[in-house]
Amino acid sequence: MKRVADNQIVRFIASAAIVCAITAGFFRSLHVNPTTAGFAFLLAILIVSAAWGLRYAIFMAVLATLAYNYFFLPPLFRFTIADPQNWIALFAFLFTAIVASQLSERARREALQSNQRRHEVERLYRFSEQLLVSENVFELLNAIPRYIVESFDVSGAAMFLERKQEIYYFNSASQFLFPAEQLKAISGRGEPVLDRDRALCFMPLRMGVRSVGSLGLSGCALSRETLEAIGSLAATAIERASTMEKLTKTEAARESDRLRSVLLDSVTHEFRTPLTAIKASAETLLSDVELDQPQRKDLLTVINEESDRLNRLIGEAAEVAQLDSHQLQLRLEPHQISEAIEEAIAQSRVALQNHAVQTNIPDNLPSVRIDVDRISEVLVHLLDNAGKYSAAGTPIQITVELRDGEIVTSVADHGPGIDDMEQEMIFEKFYRGRNQRMTIQGTGMGLAIARAIVELHGGKIGVTSQVGRGSLFFFSLLAT
Repeated sequence: MKRVADNQIVRFIASAAIVCAITAGFFRSLHVNPTTAGFAFLLAILIVSAAWGLRYAIFMAVLATLAYNYFFLPPLFRFTIADPQNWIALFAFLFTAIVASQLSERARREALQSNQRRHEVERLYRFSEQLLVSENVFELLNAIPRYIVESFDVSGAAMFLERKQEIYYFNSASQFLFPAEQLKAISGRGEPVLDRDRALCFMPLRMGVRSVGSLGLSGCALSRETLEAIGSLAATAIERASTMEKLTKTEAARESDRLRSVLLDSVTHEFRTPLTAIKASAETLLSDVELDQPQRKDLLTVINEESDRLNRLIGEAAEVAQLDSHQLQLRLEPHQISEAIEEAIAQSRVALQNHAVQTNIPDNLPSVRIDVDRISEVLVHLLDNAGKYSAAGTPIQITVELRDGEIVTSVADHGPGIDDMEQEMIFEKFYRGRNQRMTIQGTGMGLAIARAIVELHGGKIGVTSQVGRGSLFFFSLLAT
């Protein structure tokens, strides 16, 4: 307040100094006639009015009238006028100066208001843009007070949401400025409250005639129209977030039901085959049929292998559940990718027994931060697929290369290939190729697990394929 008062005093002194300067310049140096001096005073008054406002212009007009009378209208150096016509001229000068000052002040005020409205419209546009381009609508509610502070240069903000009965603050200081009871009262009453003395503004958030919450701003010098526009934009964003939340929950429930159905169908079909083999082998062993030692060993081998297969199926289903719930923990340590490749080849010896494995791994490759067991699992899934879908006797190539700071590992086979449409779907859970789903065993979980593990490592996985020529699956990991 003291700075404002000091500034006003300086302007009054400056206005008086301008009158003195014009008087001295025209009376002592230029010796102009009274008409010229009057126009000079009038022009100076208009400039002051346009720049500083009406109060300074009126003060200056009174001083200029006195100076005009004393120094330019006869008799000079006296506050009297000999010719009655000069009285008319003097009052005409004073009236013109005041009226012109008022018009100039009105033009200045309208220009300021127009600029203010333009700035507020620009800020409203930026605010609406922030609300619309926000990527995560579920974090939008926490971000709205911050967006308001950034867009409208207010010092604090708080937003009350009726549906959730929660208050979102810009910062901890805002909690003391906006009591919960007052925000709830504004929302219930549906009417704005503007406390200009404390620069506090409270606005309901309305969707039409329905109030969805309220908004409080500190350091607020915004017009009521702008406040209402902010409230409408914020209410629209809240409704959008609520709608997206409902849609997401509905879609998640629908997807969960679909995946549960697909999983049950797939697992039931896959479990039935090994269970049938185990059951048949066990019944044969328990029967009165005389079996020699090699026959008994063959049946026991079937039971053992099919039990392993069942165990693997159960493990894959459990791992898919872990990945979906983000409960899989990685132990990231620097390793050479060759360690994971060697381990994967050893684990896939049954699937690769009819294929020669060719490896091309350059020396002196940089290490990668990986969970070596999980990356080995990725390679096991890729090698198992290559073994299942390739004709017996065809080789499988494993290639590693350093490309743009990434270690790219690829597994190539000579199978039937994958058409372009299916290449976009094979990494989805439980999806299996149309031409092989009835002839080759599998659950469709392997590639989905492989993709999830690679993405948890911050890498990417993909496939290039040509029908009738084979497929090349690859994944990339950032080198250290």
